Amino acid sequence: MKRFFILMLSASLLVSCSEYQKALKSEDSGLKYAQAEKKYNDGKYNKAIRLFEQMAPNYKGKPQAEKMFYMFAQSYYKTEQYILAGYQFETFAASYPRSEKAEEALYLSAKSYANTSARYTLDQVDTDKAIDKLQAFIDKYPDSEYLKEANETMKVLREKLEKKAYEIAYGYNKISDYKSAIVAFDNFIADYPGTPFREKALYYRFDSSYRLAVNSVPSKMEERLNQAKGAYNNLLKFYPNSEYKKEADEMLAKIDTDLKQFAK
Repeated sequence: MKRFFILMLSASLLVSCSEYQKALKSEDSGLKYAQAEKKYNDGKYNKAIRLFEQMAPNYKGKPQAEKMFYMFAQSYYKTEQYILAGYQFETFAASYPRSEKAEEALYLSAKSYANTSARYTLDQVDTDKAIDKLQAFIDKYPDSEYLKEANETMKVLREKLEKKAYEIAYGYNKISDYKSAIVAFDNFIADYPGTPFREKALYYRFDSSYRLAVNSVPSKMEERLNQAKGAYNNLLKFYPNSEYKKEADEMLAKIDTDLKQFAK
């Protein structure tokens, strides 16, 4: 009996493979569709994709095109081919704006782009694109069932951009390029006023100003020391109990000592 079932299963698999291969080689769009849908429903998305890719160029306008293109996009998404999935879902939403799947497709398009976002140490072009796509989705569907998840994803992506921008500014400080660090920290603070890195940014902005001042030529030192003192005041204005207060106070004492020579 066990041998019988094994033989039956083997035969079934052979028939299934034969039908799939036949569909791949066939010019019959109905046969291709039937096999593609079967592979999709069976979770064999890569096999379904091969058929969808054959069908897609000439399938627009046909009765089952909407369902086919939705399955096509989902197959890319299920196999984590997110760039292709993002494009297919976006195209679906644009081609079938009245579809009951249009909202979901536009969200999954944005989510696909979000899934291509690299870690913060790498280029963030895809992160910017994902944020734009998510914002476009939120603007179009402000009451969507996906709104909470979309906002949470946006938050993660924006924090990644914040960390990237902060690390760039901090990197200038570490390599002693204090002028660039000051500009980068100023831009960071202006661009991300609610960032969790704000306190650190204000401190290292002050640190950069202090180190630029004490390493300046005499003709520029007084002005830069006073600018550094302003950066100290800005840090303590927002964070009077800053975790960096001890270090900041020590630098301020040195600034005041150095300024005395210009008061004579």
